Amino acid sequence: MTVDRDVIEAHEQAPPHEVSRATVVAYAVAAALLVAWFLFGWLVLRQGFVDSVGESAGAGFALLLIISVVGTVRRSRR
Repeated sequence: MTVDRDVIEAHEQAPPHEVSRATVVAYAVAAALLVAWFLFGWLVLRQGFVDSVGESAGAGFALLLIISVVGTVRRSRR
C-alpha cells in the first residue's frame, strides 16, 4: 500500500500540463473545418445526411490519428 500511496502523492504534487493557446486555436479550426465539410457534403453535394456524417467522422478520426502520431514522435524526441 505504501508504494501506491507514494505514486498517488507524487502524481498529485505534479503540476498540471497547460495546453497552449495555439493548440486550442488549431483544434477549433479543425472542428470548424469538419463542420464545414459536413455541411458542404450534405447541402452542396446533396449526398445523404448519414453519408455526410460518416465522411466527416472519418475525416475527424483520421485527423486524430495524425495528431496522435505527431505527438508521439515529438514526445519520443525529448
